Amino acid sequence: MKRNVLTGALALTMGLIAVSSANASSTRNCGPRDIVVQRLADGYGETRQGIGLGANNAVMEIFASDETGTWTITVTLPSGMTCLMASGQAFEEIAEALPAAGNDT
Repeated sequence: MKRNVLTGALALTMGLIAVSSANASSTRNCGPRDIVVQRLADGYGETRQGIGLGANNAVMEIFASDETGTWTITVTLPSGMTCLMASGQAFEEIAEALPAAGNDT
């Protein structure tokens, strides 16, 4: 399930990137990666929990806090600009086995 959640988050985020990458640098939810990561750590206690590579070499990362349950999905563009794409509460890390081949229910 953990992989399914990360895969789903990656697919959703990559779709959002396609829609918003042209405006990414002009929104106020973007900034240099080191500053964004530091603010997530200092303000929410979040650390990187997952990473993926998307279209046009955009890097999607999931940050979360084991203590508070908050989570944030960021996308870093090749320019170095990092944008907040989604955030929420009740993050839970789970590991679920893949279904047997041919049994996707």
